[in-house]
Amino acid sequence: MWVTADGHIRQELRADGRYDEARGSRRSAYTGRYTVTGHHIDYVDDTGFTATGDIRDGVLFHEHLVLHREDRA
Repeated sequence: MWVTADGHIRQELRADGRYDEARGSRRSAYTGRYTVTGHHIDYVDDTGFTATGDIRDGVLFHEHLVLHREDRA
């Protein structure tokens, strides 16, 4: 699970190539598929919208968002 510092946006990148992004109390605000090439991620939302991201130094830079891995206790 990747999450913004304020916890408002949570993005799950599943092993089956699907993603699920929650925004605030809105679960599954965005869903779709993703592919990874090296450190680069290409997203295609179920509505056809596309986005990109890069993982650098353990941080996911997804368009204008900065997400960190959520610690699981």
